[in-house]
Amino acid sequence: MKVLIAAAGTGGHINPGIAIANKIRKENPKAKIIFVGTNRGLENDLVPRAGYELEKIEVYGLSSKLSINNIKNMFKTLKGYSQAKELIKKYKPDIVIGTGGYIGGPVGLAAIKNNIPTIFHESNAYPGKTVKMLSKKADKILLGFEDTKSRLPKAKKLVVTGTPTKFKGISLTEEEKEKKKKELGINLSLPLILVFGGSQGARVINEAIIDIIENKINSNYQILWASGPKQYDIIKEQLENKNINIHNIPNVKILPYIYDMEEMMQITDLVVCRSGAMTIAEIEISGKPAIFIPLPSHSANRQEDNARILERADAAKVILNKDLNAENLNNLITELISDKYRLKEMGENAKKLAIYDVEDKIYNELKEYIEKVQ
Repeated sequence: MKVLIAAAGTGGHINPGIAIANKIRKENPKAKIIFVGTNRGLENDLVPRAGYELEKIEVYGLSSKLSINNIKNMFKTLKGYSQAKELIKKYKPDIVIGTGGYIGGPVGLAAIKNNIPTIFHESNAYPGKTVKMLSKKADKILLGFEDTKSRLPKAKKLVVTGTPTKFKGISLTEEEKEKKKKELGINLSLPLILVFGGSQGARVINEAIIDIIENKINSNYQILWASGPKQYDIIKEQLENKNINIHNIPNVKILPYIYDMEEMMQITDLVVCRSGAMTIAEIEISGKPAIFIPLPSHSANRQEDNARILERADAAKVILNKDLNAENLNNLITELISDKYRLKEMGENAKKLAIYDVEDKIYNELKEYIEKVQ
C-alpha cells in the first residue's frame, strides 16, 4: 500500500499529517508513506525527523489581491500542479491525504483527476481555501470541530474526528504536581499562569509579559513562560537592558521551550496562548481554562474562530492581538484567578469539548480504502 500525504508550512499542518502517518504505519508496517511539501516550511525538519520521505513541489498560497507577486506565485503554483501530477504518476498512491494548507490544492486535485481516493483533514474551525475548493470532489473531509460542518455545505462526506495531538489525557496526583513545581522552583502558594506562543513564540505576547515583569504587577500570581527558542536570547537582552536578570525574576520562570507540555499544563491554573487547532485540542484534553490571543490573518481569522468556540462554551476568554497589552492581560488574569470556582468550571467546560482516540477515529475513516488494496 502506498500513501501520499500533503502537509506543508506550519506545525499545525505537518504534525497532524505525521500523526496520521504514524497510525497507518503502526497498523500497516509495510505501507510506503511519502510526504509532499515545499522547500520552505517546517516539513523540511519535521518530516525527515519523523522518519518519512519528503518530496517537494513549488506551490504558494494565493491572495485575492491583484499584485505582481501574486501573479508570479500563481504561475509557480501551476508549475506545482504539474509536479504533483508527476508524483502521482511516479508513486501511483492508493490514498492521498491532505492536512490543510495550500500544498493540498495541487496534490489533491491531481489525485482526484486520477480517481485516487482523496481525504482531507481540516483542523481549524474555519476551513482553508483548499479544503473549501475541493470539498465537493474529495471523498471525505475529516474535521477537528463540529462547527466546521456548516461551512462546507457541498462536501461529499464530513466526519468529526478531532485533531491529533501528543496529549494523552494524563492526570497527575497532587503530590506529583507539587514535586514538579518544586523542581521548577515554583512558589506553591501562588496561582501559576502558563504562557506560550507556539513553538517559535509570539512577539506581541512576549512584549506584554515583559511589561508585566518590568512593572512588577504580577505579585498575586506567578508566570511559567515558554518564550520560544528564537525569542529567548532577544528577551534576555531586552530584560538586561532594563537591569533584569532573566534567571532571577520574582514570580517568573522563563524557558526557551517546554518539552513536557502536557505535564506543565497539569500543574498550571490558567493558560495564556495562541489558539491554533492543535493548541485548542491540548487545552481541551488538559481541561484548562485559557486566555487566547489569536494570531491574526489577512485572509481569514482561523485562530479567532477556533478560540471563539471555547469562549462560547465558557471555557476561555479572548483578547485580540491588536488589543493586547500588559494592563488588560494582567487585569483579566487577576479577575480569573480571584475566583477558583470559576476557573474550575471553565476547565471542566473545556474538558467537555475534548475528543479522544483521534488517530483511531481517523484510521477508521481510512480503513475502507486501505482494505481494498491489502
